[in-house]
Amino acid sequence: MTNQEGIRLQKAMSAAGVASRRASEDLIVRGRVKVNGKVVTELGTRVDPLTDQVEVDQKPVQLDPDRVYFAFHKPRGVVSTMADEKGRPCLADYFVGMDRVFNVGRLDSETTGLILMTNDGEMANQLAHPSYEVEKQYVAKVKGQLGRVELQRLKDGVKLEDGLAKVDSARILDQNEISTLVEIVLHSGKNRIVRRMLEAIGHPVTDLTRKTFGPLRLGNTKAGHFRELSKLEVGSLMQAGQNSEKSRRR
Repeated sequence: MTNQEGIRLQKAMSAAGVASRRASEDLIVRGRVKVNGKVVTELGTRVDPLTDQVEVDQKPVQLDPDRVYFAFHKPRGVVSTMADEKGRPCLADYFVGMDRVFNVGRLDSETTGLILMTNDGEMANQLAHPSYEVEKQYVAKVKGQLGRVELQRLKDGVKLEDGLAKVDSARILDQNEISTLVEIVLHSGKNRIVRRMLEAIGHPVTDLTRKTFGPLRLGNTKAGHFRELSKLEVGSLMQAGQNSEKSRRR
């Protein structure tokens, strides 16, 4: 790129919401900004927001203003597609007018909770690649009373038709005579994995919600609503996707 191409780095950073232009200049001068993997300290540096990769304090920054990212709280009964041949409620019903937005990953129709929606195909491919199994946290209501033995079985591994499945952690949140509320954390992206594991140990799921997806949290977003991700959240997702890409090349 010649000195006349692109836009000034501090202007691109300011437009991306990193900081004001003056604060961005300070970050550059102090050596906290990288362009395509190299530290830059020259305020005259120019970048192409569509092709150059910029990092601030080791965290990627999305410079492309056309990229959008949303955390959506999928309601029960909604299928995780942007179109449904059977005419069932789907994700597109909540993103009318956003033709290029699509979901990263899926939840079965009866499971509620967090789904990442974006038009960033590169990030989606990185996060959805089989080698990158993002950590996810679920809260499940199951029939019967779970105890230490059942929790340990989930951690040791449950044999399913498509192989052994393990959780990273499992803890009881609440319990009564007829049901248990349990928190499950795992990396597997297999279809209906939480439901299948709990059913396999004799405790069918009656209600299931995904609370986190990697660095993203559902928070207080109500069912059927979505919120735009913060710049920090987008940077964390980009970093996760890039780490996945690097691990595949090793």
